[in-house]
Amino acid sequence: MKPQFFPFVLALAFLAGCAQRETDVQAGIRTQTLLVGNGAEPTSLDPHLANLITDQCVLNALFEGLTAIDETTSQAVPAAAERWEVSPDGLVYTFHLRPNARWSNADPVTARDFVFSFHRILSPRLAAPYGYMLWPIKNAKAFNDGQLTDFATVGIEAIDDTTLRLTLEHPTPYLPALAAHSTWLPVHRGSIEKFGAVDDRMNPWPRPGRLVGNGPFTLTDWRPDVHVAVTKNPRYWDAARNRLERIVFFPPESTDVEERNFRAGQFHVTFGLSSARISHYREHDPRVLRLEPMMGVWFLRFNVTKPPFDNVKLRRALSLAVDRRQIAERATANSRGPAACLTPPNCAGYTARARVPTDFAAARRLLAEAGFPEGRGLPTFEIQTFAFGDLQKASEVIQETWRRELGVNVTIAGKEGKVFLQNEQTLNYALAFHAWVADFADPATFLELFVTNGGQNWTGWGHPEYDRLIGEASRTLDPVRRFEIFQQAEALLLDEAPIAPVFFDAENYLIHPAVKGWVPSALHVRRYQRVWLEP
Repeated sequence: MKPQFFPFVLALAFLAGCAQRETDVQAGIRTQTLLVGNGAEPTSLDPHLANLITDQCVLNALFEGLTAIDETTSQAVPAAAERWEVSPDGLVYTFHLRPNARWSNADPVTARDFVFSFHRILSPRLAAPYGYMLWPIKNAKAFNDGQLTDFATVGIEAIDDTTLRLTLEHPTPYLPALAAHSTWLPVHRGSIEKFGAVDDRMNPWPRPGRLVGNGPFTLTDWRPDVHVAVTKNPRYWDAARNRLERIVFFPPESTDVEERNFRAGQFHVTFGLSSARISHYREHDPRVLRLEPMMGVWFLRFNVTKPPFDNVKLRRALSLAVDRRQIAERATANSRGPAACLTPPNCAGYTARARVPTDFAAARRLLAEAGFPEGRGLPTFEIQTFAFGDLQKASEVIQETWRRELGVNVTIAGKEGKVFLQNEQTLNYALAFHAWVADFADPATFLELFVTNGGQNWTGWGHPEYDRLIGEASRTLDPVRRFEIFQQAEALLLDEAPIAPVFFDAENYLIHPAVKGWVPSALHVRRYQRVWLEP
């Protein structure tokens, strides 16, 4: 090379080095790969064992139930079943499956697959945490509890390959919405039996290369604490409508990390957003900011099986001393207001009358009656919470308020999702900060949580009258009477205080303008086959 060309070559090299590299988000738009912050590592991708809403976000891509939930209306819409009928007495539902529905290995999806799946969910040995969501079906609870051993007595029947009949214990008007929940998702018998017993909780079938699903995507990669990747399923009955080729779910358990990844061009959508950053995006980039209500509530869960929280007066005192308004207004972005009851307002037309006010004077009186005047004699205990920044702030408000107003001292322990969940399930905690987002639009999804020994009742609390009221409500057709029974049950729950409601949930997150079809969803459900990326 002649010397006079050397500066020109250097300039080309310099320009090439300065060329802007394509970000992950830009590459995703080009390849229809959606990059999603999902808030936590999945506890399981077995739909019958999954517990967290972050698990369900992934499962909705891999499986499809009889019905799905419409994001906008929160109502049930056809999914694996193209239609259904209900008998005049409300006791028999007949679902007609799509004849072109296929598993990802090309096997047809049949009514017998759903019979097998529901049998598995209700198996006492599997101990599915949401098994109770099938209890409206005739004899399902008795089989789930081990009182019946003949599954043929349960009201689940395959009439033929595409017809499934469910006979109920009592009319359940919201059953089509129940059927959209992840617990009702079908699983592929052959692929489970290949790797172990169908009711073995440790069966390793839900792994890449092993999991066979019937949803719009298939599982192609799962690197714990790194990501879960799913790829478009060409055998899905509505694959022609699905414009996404791939989704990658990331599990950072920090809204700050999610936001940094979003700004760095690594995520199209975050799971949440710190309250400290909302004003920044309102002022500087409102087009990427989403602030949406959810049908959910955050509450403190007491472990009533061990002192000191076996003392109802202590629980009530602490609940009365939660400064809900300060937490909702100052400590968390994910709030649509302070919660003085469990059920969110206007939950399918139901609004609780019972309230837990913030009343420090009453709290101090109850604390003294409980045997701990001004906090004396009460040992320091721990509030367990998720490792989210806003929940840490909310816990700090509670910590400071209780210290100042009651003389009660607590510590705060932020846990990653799997540890947090395991501690709750095994009652290995004193006090835990927990959230519940409605599985369907009805107060039952909140109030049924706390029946004695309920699958999600991780308080150790139970009350015969509460169980009776919830059972009566489930058998009551008159909506006015049904809601009145729920009013009585919620008042009893708040008076017994196995929980202390704190704030109603909201969904605040960041989303790239290229993401289309991502509509607000009060139940935090998503049909990813209706989402796409557009430059």
